[in-house]
Amino acid sequence: MTITLQNLALDRWVEAPSGFVDIPSAVDGKTVARASSAGVDFAAMVKHARDVGGPALRAMTFHQRADRLKAIAAYVSERKEQLYKLAGDTGASRRDNAVDIEGGLGTLSAYASRGRRELPATPFVVEGEVEGLSKGGTFVGQHILTPLHGVAVHINAFNFPCWGLLEKFAPAFLAGVPVIAKPATATAYVTEALVRLMHESGALPPGSLQLICGPTGDLLDHLGGQDLIAFTGSIETSEKLRNHPNIAKHSIRFVAERDSLNAALLGPDIDPSQPEFDLFVREVVREMTVKTGQKCTAIRRVLVPRPQEAAVIAALKSALGAVKLGDPRTEDKVMGPLVSRAQRESVRSQIARLKGEAEIVSGDPDRCEASGVDVEAGAFIAPVLLRALDPKTAKRLHDTEAFGPVATVMAYDTLDEAVELIRRGEGSLVASVFTYDAGVAEAVLLGIAPFHGRVLIVDRDCAKESTGHGSPMPSLLHGGPGRAGGGEELGGLRAVYHYMQRTAVQASPGRLSALTGAWMKGAPASRAEVHPFKRNFNELRVGDMIETASRPITLDDIEHFAHFTGDTFYAHMDEAAAKANPFFPGRVAHGYLILSFAAGLFVDPAPGPLLANYGLDNLRFLKPVSPDDVIRVRLTVKQKSPARRPEYGEVRWDVEVVNQNDEPVARYELLTMSARPT
Repeated sequence: MTITLQNLALDRWVEAPSGFVDIPSAVDGKTVARASSAGVDFAAMVKHARDVGGPALRAMTFHQRADRLKAIAAYVSERKEQLYKLAGDTGASRRDNAVDIEGGLGTLSAYASRGRRELPATPFVVEGEVEGLSKGGTFVGQHILTPLHGVAVHINAFNFPCWGLLEKFAPAFLAGVPVIAKPATATAYVTEALVRLMHESGALPPGSLQLICGPTGDLLDHLGGQDLIAFTGSIETSEKLRNHPNIAKHSIRFVAERDSLNAALLGPDIDPSQPEFDLFVREVVREMTVKTGQKCTAIRRVLVPRPQEAAVIAALKSALGAVKLGDPRTEDKVMGPLVSRAQRESVRSQIARLKGEAEIVSGDPDRCEASGVDVEAGAFIAPVLLRALDPKTAKRLHDTEAFGPVATVMAYDTLDEAVELIRRGEGSLVASVFTYDAGVAEAVLLGIAPFHGRVLIVDRDCAKESTGHGSPMPSLLHGGPGRAGGGEELGGLRAVYHYMQRTAVQASPGRLSALTGAWMKGAPASRAEVHPFKRNFNELRVGDMIETASRPITLDDIEHFAHFTGDTFYAHMDEAAAKANPFFPGRVAHGYLILSFAAGLFVDPAPGPLLANYGLDNLRFLKPVSPDDVIRVRLTVKQKSPARRPEYGEVRWDVEVVNQNDEPVARYELLTMSARPT
């Protein structure tokens, strides 16, 4: 049954009246779906995103948007079998599709969790410390991040119809920016089904996600300086987009993830008797065959010490020879076809180009056998392994990517030569190094890091739990410099901040404190008539402050603390040795003694709404405390944040410990949980 794809525009599913393109199954060539975006008003889509989607998202806090992401992930997860059923026609096995489907949903959940855990319950982010800008402390500055008032246009590749959309959508949505997504036509039927589920979940605010299943027409002409474009695909298309007159005119933020000649290097310390040799061979084979090599992170260049070249090729030939081709819809443990016959012809032409500088040592790009399928009706191709004739003089091997199950073995003589060969890729998403030698790992890392977004170092100690060469992680950077496009997708909150504007705000401490909701030194503080620990979360106000009574610290206190804790460091116990230390005038109190006595000064001992102290941040000991010095504490409510559960909230306190001369001796932030009546 052929599916007629629809476009999600202005929160309505719209079927084009004409202009349909047939989308064939990668397995048997039969038409799976047809797609068109004819008749779609792209200007209206952009306006809807800006006028409806943006305001709806910006009215929510990060926590509220994170909760929506969590709800979307849960809803789609319960119905993901629909996606697996459709995805079989893309040529990927269920195991391979799990990377796409489960990986995408996992990315949604990861950003939901991160948003709740690391971002505030506000619509903006305060970034970095307060910067003093005047002698008297009455003029300060701080950076804030606010969502751009535009739309994010996401143009995705065919190889990951689910993950490709979700890994871009999650940080944009969390940042508060609506999305218009354009999937590659070849697998758009999977993406359309995904977006339908997301839309049905009811968790998408109006205008926050729209979908184009077909050409983008004049979409880019309607973008402006508050908009963004994130692209995944070829260098050629990336250059056309980047050079679009309207993109250049408005300096529209543009990031790309494109061709990448990723490398895997076997260290000179490794031979076939060591576990890293087998790990290396296994990883190369996996990256050549998962998704039939159609991954932007797949290994394309296989660098090996010249003495191990023959052994590596023999091991790879043996492993690749055991790879079965077949229908991934019926058998999971097979390598399926490429996404289309057109893609197969592209891969064949690229292999022909590489053969000018390399010889095929395994596989035939023009012939293959597959069980139970017509290899010509589908887009099947055998894994092809090449051997570089002379990696040092080669050019095409370092600038031509065959986007399929293709890799080239390159022998090197010295580690410096290997590093230089890797760098000739002119920027890649990822490289992996297989070594058990710390010197080799360091030399390669420092040599190639500027040319890569990610470097994986594998050895026997981490291999069991390693996520592998080709698996981007939501918490780590996914992108790469130069040829790889310069993009920085994922990477935890870095990706979220890409959709936000960084602004330096200069004002008085009081004004800045009121704007950001965080008390800072120099801002007004109100002396609390009731001890703050006796007030619940709702009753506390930012700027509430108490100043405690004083407490002298005696030499007996210091010696008792030293013997009681076992911390008999000479600065606390030996007057002559302490005086010889450039930091101390003589024997001094322990830093942790100061913290303990400070707590004794400000803690209210009776049961009350303060439930728990769960940590300290930014602790600094500023001035030594000598015997007979006197300390007291200023305790101020710095910030309040709701917690994951409604019955309590987090309170961040500014704690300043001063001596008898009102000189700060310690400063830190105390974190507590306080009851929150509902």
